[in-house]
Amino acid sequence: MNRCYFCVSLYIFLLFLVMISYGTTCDTSLNLMKTRIPHDLIDETCEKCANQSVILSYSLCSTALPVIPVSHSTNLEGLAVIAMELALENVTDTLTKIEKMLGDESLDKHVLGCLRDCLGLYGDVVWTIVSSVDVFLSGNYEVSRTWMSSVMEAVSTCQEGFEEKGGVSPLTEENYNLFQLCGIALCIIHLSTPVAANVVPF
Repeated sequence: MNRCYFCVSLYIFLLFLVMISYGTTCDTSLNLMKTRIPHDLIDETCEKCANQSVILSYSLCSTALPVIPVSHSTNLEGLAVIAMELALENVTDTLTKIEKMLGDESLDKHVLGCLRDCLGLYGDVVWTIVSSVDVFLSGNYEVSRTWMSSVMEAVSTCQEGFEEKGGVSPLTEENYNLFQLCGIALCIIHLSTPVAANVVPF
C-alpha cells in the first residue's frame, strides 16, 4: 500500500513539472506564466493568507513551501500545486505511522479504534487530494476548493475522535500540519481564482 501512495505522489510531482515546463494549464495560468514572478512571492502569499485567516500559520507556510526547489521560480498556481503535493506527502507519511501504531498491542482499545478510523479517513484523503490537483489544473478552481475543504474536515474528524473521551491524540502534529497545508492550498487556490473576493472563505 505504501508503494501505491509513493506512485501517487510521484505522479503529482511529474504532473507539476509538466505544468511549469510546458505551461499546459488553464488560460489563467498561461497568462500568469508570461508575467514576471516576484522574487518574494512565497513570503507575500503566506503573509496574505495568514492575515486573511485566523487559522493559518505564516511560519509554517513560509517554511514549508520553499522546501520544493521549483517554488522559487513558479507562479501562484504553481504554489497551490506545491501546497497540495506537500499535503499528500504528509498523508502518506501519516498512513505509514498509523499502520505501525496499529501493531502496538500496548495501546488501549479507544486509541486503536480511533487509529483505525483515521486510517480510513487518511486513505480516502489521498485520492481527494489527487483529484483536487487534477481539477485545479483543468481550471475548475471551485471544485478543487471544495475537495481541499473536505480534507480539512476529515483531519478534524480524526483529531476529534481521540479527544471525545478526554484522550490525547498521537497524531496531533500530523493532523495539524495537514490541516495547515490544506488551508494554505485552499487560500492560494482562492487567490488564483479569477475575480476572487479579497477575503479567504474560512
